[in-house]
Amino acid sequence: MKKPRKMLSDWDAPYIQSLVKLIETQSKLTLANWAIDYSEQVMLPIWYKHYPDDLRPRNAMEDARLWLKGVIKLPQAKKTILECHAAARESETTPAAQAAARAIGQSASTIHSARHCIGLALYGAVAVTYDILGVNIKKEQFQLYTEEECSRMLKALQSVAVENEPNPAKIDWKC
Repeated sequence: MKKPRKMLSDWDAPYIQSLVKLIETQSKLTLANWAIDYSEQVMLPIWYKHYPDDLRPRNAMEDARLWLKGVIKLPQAKKTILECHAAARESETTPAAQAAARAIGQSASTIHSARHCIGLALYGAVAVTYDILGVNIKKEQFQLYTEEECSRMLKALQSVAVENEPNPAKIDWKC
């Protein structure tokens, strides 16, 4: 690959659509917790490999959790989420870390709008792939690894999904 991709762009890919279908059956609370937990376990270590002293992504997740618990108001959480997005912009020379920070920012943003949780897949699969294989890989390798990571995300969501969720998020994907 010549120029590193910043995100997945094939909305119709089966591995994205499998996630979308399950996402549409879940509440915003379930989606936010899933995305934040997954980001903490998988994306944050990628970020810290490159920027161990930059706490902005962690702070975004922590404030999103505080908002979910009713401890802080949305404007306070949004401020730290925007700082996470700034960290992503500032890390453009490190594609794996940049994609990880974007995935974290989108995951934390799920508290504002449930549709942001798909950013975990769109950016996070790229982060994991670049972290494992680097950026100078063939398109086929890139596709295989991003698909595998999306499958792991789907399994993680399936493990916390509420069957027959009575209050699924109403999502306008705008894609």
